[in-house]
Amino acid sequence: MCGIVGWLNYDRSLVEEKQELEAMTSTILHRGPDATNHWLDEDIGFGHTRLTVVDPAGGAQPMTVMAGDSNYTIVYNGELYNTEEIRQTLYAQGFRFQSYSDTEVVLHAFICWGERAPERLNGIFSFAVWDEKKKQLTLVRDRLGVKPLFYAESGNNFFFASELKAILANRLMDPVIGEEGLHELFALAPSRTPGHGVFKGIHELRPAHLMTITPEKKTISRYWQLESLPHTSPFAQTKNTLHELLVDTVERQLVSDVPLGTFLSGGVDSSILTAIAAKKLKKYENVTLPTFSVDYEENAAHFSSDAFTPAEDTAFIEAMSNRYKTNHTVHTIEQEKLADLLGEAVEARDLPGMADIDSSLLWFSRKMKEDVTVALSGECADEIFGGYPWFHRQELVDRPLFPWMSSLDTRESLLHQDLAGKLDLEAYVKARMQETLDETPLLDGESSEDRQRRQLFYLNIIWFMTTLLDRKDRMSMKASLEVRVPFADHRLVEYVWNVPWDMKQFGGQEKGLLRKAMASHLPTKVQKRKKSPYPKTHHPKYSELIGTMTEEILKNKNEPIHDLMDEKALEQLSRTRGFEVKEPFFGQLMTGPQLLAFIWQVNHWLKTYSVSVKL
Repeated sequence: MCGIVGWLNYDRSLVEEKQELEAMTSTILHRGPDATNHWLDEDIGFGHTRLTVVDPAGGAQPMTVMAGDSNYTIVYNGELYNTEEIRQTLYAQGFRFQSYSDTEVVLHAFICWGERAPERLNGIFSFAVWDEKKKQLTLVRDRLGVKPLFYAESGNNFFFASELKAILANRLMDPVIGEEGLHELFALAPSRTPGHGVFKGIHELRPAHLMTITPEKKTISRYWQLESLPHTSPFAQTKNTLHELLVDTVERQLVSDVPLGTFLSGGVDSSILTAIAAKKLKKYENVTLPTFSVDYEENAAHFSSDAFTPAEDTAFIEAMSNRYKTNHTVHTIEQEKLADLLGEAVEARDLPGMADIDSSLLWFSRKMKEDVTVALSGECADEIFGGYPWFHRQELVDRPLFPWMSSLDTRESLLHQDLAGKLDLEAYVKARMQETLDETPLLDGESSEDRQRRQLFYLNIIWFMTTLLDRKDRMSMKASLEVRVPFADHRLVEYVWNVPWDMKQFGGQEKGLLRKAMASHLPTKVQKRKKSPYPKTHHPKYSELIGTMTEEILKNKNEPIHDLMDEKALEQLSRTRGFEVKEPFFGQLMTGPQLLAFIWQVNHWLKTYSVSVKL
């Protein structure tokens, strides 16, 4: 993976702006520590930081090729999994290649097919192409939003980058939030409305979208959308098709010129990926697969089973590692380190995030990077197969707001009284949710129950999935670790989208179809394991640490949090260490201690980024 940056201005030369472009690019060196390059023309400049995974010699960027009577230049962040198929198709049409990198294939594909090129790509990517003759900039983002891409306009200047920090590094951009940004922060965080960058003037190119800019106009279009169709295959055929698709998907994603491993939690999703990868690497390359899991200091002594986290991971990890003879490493994080990294996790995201769930992943990614550069991870399976509790508990399905948010009253109670009168969190959440419900591709003739469930799946794909993909990208790339997510393969998502609910929950168990299709790859105890999320700390020591950290900022009246949040409510929450918050305020993991940590992160973000609030 890589980091990309760009600056476009049709009204003046950017040739003299190399230093500013370099400053923007330098903020995302962690995304590509192996090489940094810049390219400047009259109207435009590109910056690129490279994490070398395939073709070290031939994949340097920005990359320019001459075709016809124009030069085309690309900056690309991603991995293409059908590189050879596209290369052969282009070769038959007369294109020739100087490298075996996927970057060159993507560039030639764009030259050949233009705006239809993304439809042919199977991979995770964000990229920009400059057509010198047309003076046209094209930005593209992958279908599910695995790789990020933000953009902004200031006067006649247009900026884009992999991360918000690179745009904010330009002297023409200021870190300002308005009423909409405050709603995003307090009503929706750690999720974000699709297409929104929280800061004023900054936006996100939505997944599956393409933007073109010429001197005359700017257009944004969608190049891919799920299509709702009747599913006519019987269960046995559906199961076999799913098995073939998943094996093909994982095996495609094992291509790498650098060490590769898998995240292994012992859950169904990561275990399936590990099984396929271990078999493939052992059979064809005689390589033992490295696998990795994270744990917390003295966590076993304090673990308590509940509806969201029914069992610890250890026994299931051992079953998988023993069966496939993987080289498994458990990394155990101390509570102090978990708290210490809360600030750096904010700086990785450029926004307050999932508190210690983020800082844990950041630390874990750095530990994995000591052994591998590429890792496969199980994100997205729960969203497409229906693994979360809110797919199975009717009281969660029937919530008037997002089913993973039960905390609007808590969120509102924490607002400063001056702010509470200006913001309507509930109305904002309802409006954003309705926008997504309205764009759900429905199937004519569906029952009201099936319609509601299809909308629930779409909400999860558009909102919850992208939140977790954001988290995985920022934390792993901060550690210069490339993470691939096979369950986000668009072919797999398209197929499973139309599989009926009674098949998806075959046997009355969440993700029953997935379990049945891949049963031969899993130990029985893993196949039957109940859904369990990414592990979090249960140690009271962490609650004390974050409680003390919160108390310290509350004592200092100069901390920016006092202008936005109610002091008495924060003091009460801090005094009780957040334990009166019993339900997660987001997802399955973020209960009281995580809410306190999120508040601490909000203050750190406001201060570190010098955020101005302008209503």
